Amino acid sequence: MLCRFKLHLFLVLALVVTACGGGGTASTPQQGSSGNQGKVTIRLSTWAGVDESKELQAIIDKLNSKSNTYKIVHEPQPADYYTKLQTTISGGKGPDLMWLSQEYVPGYAERGALMDLTQCVQEHSDKPAAKLDDYFESILDVGKFEGKLYALPWISQPVVLYYNPKLFKEAGVEEPNENWTWDDFKAAAAKLTNPKKGIYGTAFNGWPPIQMFIWQAGGDVISEDLKHSPIDSPEAIQAEKFYQEIVYNPKYAAPENIIAEQGFADLAKNGKVAMFFGGAADDLDYAHAKDPKFAEMKAALVPKGPKSRTTFAWTGLMAINAKTANPEAACQALLDLTDGIHHWKVLAPRKSLANKETIIQAVPEKAKSADVIIKAAQDMRTFRVVPQQSEWDTTFSEKFLDPLFHRKGTPEELAKKVRPELEAILQGP
Repeated sequence: MLCRFKLHLFLVLALVVTACGGGGTASTPQQGSSGNQGKVTIRLSTWAGVDESKELQAIIDKLNSKSNTYKIVHEPQPADYYTKLQTTISGGKGPDLMWLSQEYVPGYAERGALMDLTQCVQEHSDKPAAKLDDYFESILDVGKFEGKLYALPWISQPVVLYYNPKLFKEAGVEEPNENWTWDDFKAAAAKLTNPKKGIYGTAFNGWPPIQMFIWQAGGDVISEDLKHSPIDSPEAIQAEKFYQEIVYNPKYAAPENIIAEQGFADLAKNGKVAMFFGGAADDLDYAHAKDPKFAEMKAALVPKGPKSRTTFAWTGLMAINAKTANPEAACQALLDLTDGIHHWKVLAPRKSLANKETIIQAVPEKAKSADVIIKAAQDMRTFRVVPQQSEWDTTFSEKFLDPLFHRKGTPEELAKKVRPELEAILQGP
């Protein structure tokens, strides 16, 4: 999740989807064995790598064998996914179904590239994935734009705190518990840090996202009406000070050069970082069982902030190309495949599936962490996003986060300077 998050959070590619590209997609009807009109081919584009594609294909094969309406053909594009997706859609040759990370939905929807799913879910309300009341509300909302639903979430990964019990024991520090606060976390990080041994309490580098701590303090970076960026509010400043004190600070966390040399997530796997914020689906809690060279780690809830224990949840969604030649078949394929993925990925964004049994069936190795993941889901939320998200993210990263992390100004100074620029972006052209 970490690499994908970094890629998506600090976007550098402009959304250039064009709604008026010529023609529809390349979905085509197939002839049945009797010579009558047969199944419709529905093309699916994803960023899945080799192993993930094999697992996804097994789900697709089962759906294809049951359906009399469609045949899903998976077209994975793990490299330069969005560049290729934008190019094919602009040229009128886009897929029928596509995966989108949370921050892409508004831009694609605004440009008319996505089909409104309202009618789709209403007409197929008997299908599990169409039961919108079952979704976690904050996760479903990221698939909406201007009040309409354009994408369905297929995964929501709440952040949890992975920790190394061996390092805690050696340092004489009690393991994390549900009452932990920011102060408890920081105090533990200080005691766990031993630069002479190359051991650090934690690791921050933009991950975990600073937004998570701002939310916990009662603030936000984009207001509910999507018009303001109150990064200079007292609540936001409180969180920014906390983050700035820890990030790259060798008293608590791995320095920037150590992260660059040894790898961010590798520090935790190799037993060099005692506490690491990771997604619910990350393998940090079972990597040791598969390969003893990796450190043994457990999962706990993230520390509580001054106002809440809100945790960030990276969310992946699936949408239908507005130019699909077969909207009804694409709708059925979307709903069936979304439900299939909900039983494959951790964590399914549906309340009825946020249980230990479903998690263990999907990923048996997650048995010991299932209870923590379920509790984390109750406090998860994702980013508020806008069509101008690429520009907003770039400005937030380059003009606020980077100088904040490198202590080139106080949170108050930097926030006051950057807020007007962020809000100008929100106002649009």
